[in-house]
Amino acid sequence: MRMRDTVRRSARSLKSAKMRTLLTALAIAVGAFTLTLTLAASNGLRNYTNKLVSSNFDPAELLVGRDKEIANTGAPGSDPQEYDATVGTIQAGGQGAGIQIKRVTEDDVKALRAKTYVEQVRESFNITIQYVTRAGQKKYTGAVEPFNPAQKPELVKGTLPTNGDIVEGGAIIPNSYISLLGFKDENDAIGKTVDVVVQKAFSEQSLAALLGSLQTGATTESLTNAAKPEQKTVSYKIVGVSKKSSVSFAVGVQPVRISSADARALYDFTAIGTNDYNKFIYVSARIKDGKDDTKIEAAKADLTKDGFYSIGSKDLQKTITQFVDILTIMVGVFGLITVIASVFGIVNTQYISVLERTREIGLMKALGMSRGSVSQLFSYEATWIGLMGGAFGSLVGFLAGTALNPTITKKLSLGAGNNLIVFKPVQMAILILALMLVATIAGLLPARKAAKLDPIEALRTE
Repeated sequence: MRMRDTVRRSARSLKSAKMRTLLTALAIAVGAFTLTLTLAASNGLRNYTNKLVSSNFDPAELLVGRDKEIANTGAPGSDPQEYDATVGTIQAGGQGAGIQIKRVTEDDVKALRAKTYVEQVRESFNITIQYVTRAGQKKYTGAVEPFNPAQKPELVKGTLPTNGDIVEGGAIIPNSYISLLGFKDENDAIGKTVDVVVQKAFSEQSLAALLGSLQTGATTESLTNAAKPEQKTVSYKIVGVSKKSSVSFAVGVQPVRISSADARALYDFTAIGTNDYNKFIYVSARIKDGKDDTKIEAAKADLTKDGFYSIGSKDLQKTITQFVDILTIMVGVFGLITVIASVFGIVNTQYISVLERTREIGLMKALGMSRGSVSQLFSYEATWIGLMGGAFGSLVGFLAGTALNPTITKKLSLGAGNNLIVFKPVQMAILILALMLVATIAGLLPARKAAKLDPIEALRTE
């Protein structure tokens, strides 16, 4: 019997037991549905991860530090470190727990800038401000950070520099400040000024001045003024208004972004004289021709020789992708369990079919049908079941995912174009073919039993 005839006959045989065939195919469909959505969610998470990293990190930059935790992609260390004046603590977790980090010093920054392959070094300033305001308006809490050329904040109004930093004296403010600071709208804010108030830290020099005032018998008012930290108000011209980006690592109140030079001036005012001045958890070093992976790897190797630890955007991407892979495997296991369960259903269905059609098998053999053709007939029936179940499950998964995408995107605030469920036709086709193969393998035992039946004995069967 020709293959085409065998395939057509196997399809007709399944039609004679429609309900049993449908129920068996539905068992495979459940697994196909789960695996289709799992693969699509994995695609969406990977796409979002790629956008997240590319929107926040320059691929030509390395995050460089003096502590191995900078390049650690696993759990942070919990052992105390030997005392060093450069070691600082990052609070993490409850009950006062913290990660001990050896910080980058001013001498380290100079050493990095002296590297021939380093194009630019940006310190990671931690600027503490008192409040943000403007003339005639209330005071509001906030944060300030230097503009990072690698980040591309989404602007409601204004334009970003094509390359490099924003102008000195300029600021990009979040749109959450617009109504609070009395602006009519984003258009009204452009070109106006906003005031940032910072306070000098209470340093050893401040303490010495206070002690000097006490020794000279100063008045209560003089002592109060001496003990009061100095404040400074800096005005910035608004050159842009940003909105919260769906691919930003920033949480909470969005920062006011100013130029690196202006940020350095604020940092100097607020931190000079303290033990943390010019000590950074990490700095960003831009590598010349850093988009070439070989240049990045060579720079990392050289920095390691000098006692630095570094990590690039691709390393960060791999770390995040590992979590995506783990989640995908965990969810995919449930789909695989369903597929495995459906295998037993196919075996059972085919065995029953063989028992019910024993006389038919005997007649076919008596008319000259070979054992191989009989085996193929039942194997093709199993393949048809795999095709129907796989195609139906994938189709329902596709329709469900497509319908849920807008709701999920809105609920998770992923932003336009950042769908969490992304289908790839090639993946779906491969999944259906894989399920057909699994079903075919599951039907081999019943097919073998049918092929081995003795035609005389089969025809005697009632």
